[in-house]
Amino acid sequence: MEYQQEKLNAVKDECLPLIEKHWEEIAINQDNIKLKPDWNTYNKLESLGMFKVYTARVDGKLVGYFTIVVTKGLHYADHLFAATDLIYISPEYRKGRAGYSLIKFAEEQLKKDGVSVLVINTKDHSPFDKLLERMDYSLAERLYQKYIG
Repeated sequence: MEYQQEKLNAVKDECLPLIEKHWEEIAINQDNIKLKPDWNTYNKLESLGMFKVYTARVDGKLVGYFTIVVTKGLHYADHLFAATDLIYISPEYRKGRAGYSLIKFAEEQLKKDGVSVLVINTKDHSPFDKLLERMDYSLAERLYQKYIG
């Protein structure tokens, strides 16, 4: 398995089938909120150095991604915070260390970029808490949502 940082426009078309599978697997409110990525905003964030794409590949084939938004802390202006946008590994590659290795690769790259804190969120109905706890992540807060249409 190979891990690398890539540019969005270089991987966007290749990511789309995985993003659709990801959405089908975990998205909440699918009847009311359809998948429609805002590529213009992603491109603007990436041009500002605020959006990162980390990929997992097997023999050149994309099998996973970890996309992250990096911002200066609004309450901690001298620190950069990185927050998960999307994290996904194709189901057939989840049994090994692919998820662990992708997260570790992203951590290393983000640390080089000066990021202080990486926040990884998971869906309550599709958690990978045990992996994150083994990687020394700690539960920091809970998030609730309600579709209000």
